[in-house]
Amino acid sequence: MHPLDHARRRFLTSAASGVGQLALLSLLQDEAGGATPVDARPLVPRASMFAPTAKSCIFIYPEGAPSQMDLWDPKPKLNELHGQPLPESMTRNVRFAFIQKESAVLMGSPRKFTRHGESGMEFSDLLPHLATCADDILMVRSMRTDAFNHHPGQLLMNSGSMQFGRPSIGAWLGYGLGSASQNLPGYVVLTSGRGTSGGASNWSSGFLPSTYQGVLFRNQGEPVLHLNRPPGVSERLERGGLDALKRLNELHRQEVADPEIDSRIASYELAFRMQSAAPELIDLNSESQATLDAYGVDRTDPPGNFRSGGKGVFRSFATNCLLARRLVERGVRFVNIFHASWDHHSNLDKELHFNAGMADQPVAALIKDLKRRGLLDSTLVIWMSEFGRTPLGENRGGSTNVTGRDHHPFAFTLWMAGGGVKGGQVIGKSDEIGWGIVEDPVHINDLHATILHLFGLDHLKLTYRFQGRDFRLTDVAGNVVQKLLA
Repeated sequence: MHPLDHARRRFLTSAASGVGQLALLSLLQDEAGGATPVDARPLVPRASMFAPTAKSCIFIYPEGAPSQMDLWDPKPKLNELHGQPLPESMTRNVRFAFIQKESAVLMGSPRKFTRHGESGMEFSDLLPHLATCADDILMVRSMRTDAFNHHPGQLLMNSGSMQFGRPSIGAWLGYGLGSASQNLPGYVVLTSGRGTSGGASNWSSGFLPSTYQGVLFRNQGEPVLHLNRPPGVSERLERGGLDALKRLNELHRQEVADPEIDSRIASYELAFRMQSAAPELIDLNSESQATLDAYGVDRTDPPGNFRSGGKGVFRSFATNCLLARRLVERGVRFVNIFHASWDHHSNLDKELHFNAGMADQPVAALIKDLKRRGLLDSTLVIWMSEFGRTPLGENRGGSTNVTGRDHHPFAFTLWMAGGGVKGGQVIGKSDEIGWGIVEDPVHINDLHATILHLFGLDHLKLTYRFQGRDFRLTDVAGNVVQKLLA
């Protein structure tokens, strides 16, 4: 910062009247790119740029990349060609994570696909519950990405860039729109299983104020670590301490004019309010037994947990789906549900059977529950991961014992429901073996542009000035996919 700019800020913040503070806010808004003003209450709801169809988002992320041709995208031709190699011309310049392409051959799927609903959408036999939601689901079978390894792929899918330090989509939505919930964070993260390889970088606020970062919740015990009031500390004593701390932070802000101090103040205040709101959130006693049974909250894991993350994952994932509904009911803008791992380089048939059994019932229950409560129209539900899986069987080390698939960025599937998307349709098409896209390709940047559009935000105009440049979620790319809109 230039010394004259620093002197100007000190003058404005030390002015006796409130005019100085208003001028500071205006100055900070200009430096942030003018998209959203700095506010001492950074999560206060803000108007969208145009009429939105979505108000909240539940983003379900099966980390590791589920196999699309075993769940969502049937490939009978792949089964016909099982055991045959691809022409060398198709793999010549292709990088794989583990496949030895000189000896790799195509691997068919043992799964049976049937049509469901009025739309006739096809689902694998591993997904009997989600199949009953066919007419509410929009399937995109033509997704593509630039990343073929997990962490870069997760960064790109969640933040629009493979570089560290970029804000996630949940942070961008909080920055653009704030949150209707004043007693819970605007962005909540729920996890089960082993944890993602990308970790907290998947829900980072990046260079945005830290208020917009995802807050990791637990579905049992203390909802947020160290949230509860320490033993022997009364509410009155804590309130007095926070008030004193707020005054000190405000003095510091006047001295250094750092907008991040506003985020710090807001975080302390939110944590105080959460001490009563968060325990109520995870207390499921108010839910009917019928609702608990629909989500499968009391299910026990079948034998053979494999790589899914220890005991109790069926219960944990189902609880997270129910908590996601309770969070959007309470005005939370963005909810992540992460589960790891779906990275089936081997033992695909048994492990995918386990994971699909874990996720199918509670995710279908979530869609139906939102719809029954009148929330689906305004809640965008998304299922997506960092990439797909290869039609080639993985022969790591030249092994002939091929039971899994490698990473595949060229064509994969995701689905969406509610929030203004057109359910009961399939967008895009991959080729006969699932190698590449032959119709309506959708890049990650296009998907992000479309999600922002559903929330009433123009991805070209939602910007934040950082290091002398106006950044956006879609960076220098992205187009709204009109076919996805209702």
